[in-house]
Amino acid sequence: MATRLQSPSSINTFKQCQRKYYYQYIEKLPTGDSIHLVRGNIVHSALEDFYDIDATSFTKEDYQIKFKAAIQRLLLYHWGQYEERLCKLGLSPDNLKFYFEESMVMTLNWHNYFLKDLNKALSGENKTISQAFMEIAPIREMEYKSETHNVRGYIDAIEVFDDGRVHIVDYKTNKKAELKESILRQLSIYAMMYQEKHGKLPEKVGAFFLRDSLKMIHVTQEMVEKCKLEIEQIHAHTELTEEISDYKRNITPLCKWRTGQCDFYETCNPHNKVGKGFGKK
Repeated sequence: MATRLQSPSSINTFKQCQRKYYYQYIEKLPTGDSIHLVRGNIVHSALEDFYDIDATSFTKEDYQIKFKAAIQRLLLYHWGQYEERLCKLGLSPDNLKFYFEESMVMTLNWHNYFLKDLNKALSGENKTISQAFMEIAPIREMEYKSETHNVRGYIDAIEVFDDGRVHIVDYKTNKKAELKESILRQLSIYAMMYQEKHGKLPEKVGAFFLRDSLKMIHVTQEMVEKCKLEIEQIHAHTELTEEISDYKRNITPLCKWRTGQCDFYETCNPHNKVGKGFGKK
């Protein structure tokens, strides 16, 4: 059986619940849309496009208000681009307004951090706003692939500093600003792929929790080796079998919660509800 190309998302899905991995990546059952997924895409698109702004006309008297207006326009633009998907979610106008305003708060929070970095770049030698803006612009939405470990992923932002240091950042719209295990695994995979391509580890990796703050950690070879082992264990499992019975269910509160449920809840029937006819395997 051929080695399956994995991603940070598929690896985290396998670690969370093997049965969910089976339904999504082997049986390829359709997954549903959600406001959190759509909103995440919108915010990511706005932040990615921000550094394409033409700032050549910005001056030291007006750059702060112009950058703020620019990020607001970008969020409005991308929200409009997703209008059809947003409408299909069936949310009330009040709910959509709530999520839009919450998304605006996130982008403006990110913008405040951006201004701190820009002002720092401006504080040294005499630079124009445009020069400092280009200087701090990260590499965005870059695809990386490990040929050795057959993993592919897209990194939101890679910051390369003059002294050779490299920081990798992933944008998160999560409610809790917590570097939980799944996020640390994702960041370790990014560090591994970066090392394979460039021959060195990034100095730091982290998540920008857009509701809260940027949280960074130092990269160690130990964390990279740990993620390599996890990846190889998943490859070994998925290459050996595609039988549903070999992909165990992990029944937790993530199966069903107050405001939603797993995309495959009805098919999996983890709580063995009478009359569903599922969940027997």
